[in-house]
Amino acid sequence: MECVIGVVGRDFAVVAADTSAVQSILVHKTDEDKVMVLDSHKLMGASGEPGDRVQFTEFIQKNLHLYQFRNNIPLSTAATANFTRGELATALRKNPYYVNILLAGYDSDVGPSLYYIDYIATFHKIEKGAFGYGSYFCLSLMDKLYRPDMSVEEAVDLVDKCIKEIRLRLVVAPQNFIIKIVDKEGAREYARRAYTDSPPEAATSEAATVAA
Repeated sequence: MECVIGVVGRDFAVVAADTSAVQSILVHKTDEDKVMVLDSHKLMGASGEPGDRVQFTEFIQKNLHLYQFRNNIPLSTAATANFTRGELATALRKNPYYVNILLAGYDSDVGPSLYYIDYIATFHKIEKGAFGYGSYFCLSLMDKLYRPDMSVEEAVDLVDKCIKEIRLRLVVAPQNFIIKIVDKEGAREYARRAYTDSPPEAATSEAATVAA
């Protein structure tokens, strides 16, 4: 039940993902970071088989670092997206990775950008997108509420609306989410959204009311 969400705003891009590590009917952990900081100005949100997701995102990250060390210049976001797509397409004919990616970045000459790359190497530049079961609810919300000139606060509010809808509608919804942002200042964590039940004192007072 993984969910990855991406939005491009006025001069930034936001990527959010759930933090659940799940296998079959078991939740192994709820603090798994699925949005990797590739370099100073790039984010990669990924969903899919846990082994493929971790191995492939680390593979892309290390290759970006290697390119920068060799050439003393980082790859642009578009070049990174094309490289990622090429590696998925090559693997598709050998030993495919089951991983879906939203790649966000900021370039000084282009500004923010977001790329959609799925496990069969489908590749698109987009302004908003989502992967996973949560996309069934997020995409319609984004179609209605998204604007290209959104501020950071408006974009994060849209992501929060998507998270709320996922928790409300999805039968087995992830508990926690992480939100990261990339702009001219760099890529960084912006916020976390943790699911909180009623506080213990509220539960106690409700039980006392029922008993009375």
